[in-house]
Amino acid sequence: MNERSRWRNFPNGLIAGLASNLGLLLLTASVPATLAQTARLDVTEVAKASGANPTIGPDGVVRIGWSREDVAVRISGWALKPFAGLGSWAAFKPFGQGALLMGDTVVFSDEVDPAMDAAFGHGLEVTALHNHFFFDEPPVFFMHIGGHGEPEKLAAGVKAVWDAIKAVRAKAPEPASGFPGGPALPGALDPTPIEAIFGHPAAVQDGVVKVTVGREGSMHGVTLGGSMGLTTWMAFSGSDERAAVCGDFIMRAVEVQPVLRELRRQGIHPVALHNHMMGEAPPYYFAHFWGEGPAPDLARRLKAALDVQGQVP
Repeated sequence: MNERSRWRNFPNGLIAGLASNLGLLLLTASVPATLAQTARLDVTEVAKASGANPTIGPDGVVRIGWSREDVAVRISGWALKPFAGLGSWAAFKPFGQGALLMGDTVVFSDEVDPAMDAAFGHGLEVTALHNHFFFDEPPVFFMHIGGHGEPEKLAAGVKAVWDAIKAVRAKAPEPASGFPGGPALPGALDPTPIEAIFGHPAAVQDGVVKVTVGREGSMHGVTLGGSMGLTTWMAFSGSDERAAVCGDFIMRAVEVQPVLRELRRQGIHPVALHNHMMGEAPPYYFAHFWGEGPAPDLARRLKAALDVQGQVP
């Protein structure tokens, strides 16, 4: 009996039953994806927690926004309207039993620390800190945030970030032009205690004491190290009594949040967070920073951030 004859003699009812069951299996397999596509967040809860008026798109994404109309910005002499790039926003997308958050926040220099502290204090992540313009007066920066969890808690975190920024401007309508503190005191830097704290030798040039810690990675199958820019470094200027430190932490993705949190806990100012390369393995991110105070104290505070980074699996 050939195959055509075999199927011709097969009971029609059984064939229909098999087809029906197959269709049910296919439908069942597609249910999770369908539910994920049609899931909706409670807009009312997001509005209540954020204090903003959200919108919801056809894809179920809920967005809130805030235009920075409180500070006038000029770029190369042009007055920049908020709609041209001075808008803070946060977007919430259904994710599991909660939501996924992404957002971008307009910050001026003296708003970064309070905004970042508020984000960390409410369980959010800081995923980038950089500029979007050149020749802007006052200088404008953008702090990207993220997170996942209960939508109302995420929305409350965004509100806390924006409220922290508003509190800074309520105290001083114009952005500050410098960090609090004062100029360097006369004197010189002794590299010995700095080297002892970090456990690494320091290079000294023009009165600047610089400690560099290298890491390794690869790109296009080629091994890369500190000589190619894969380094954490700290450069101390001034005197032992009153110094300034600037530098850069190199981090894997899982190290970014612990390092940033510890830098802020230690009173160090993160001033940028971004990548330096593309296609490297593992992917590395870089946090630039600034700090002021007695040189050995600054070294100890930065060593604390290095120690936290070293504890990340």
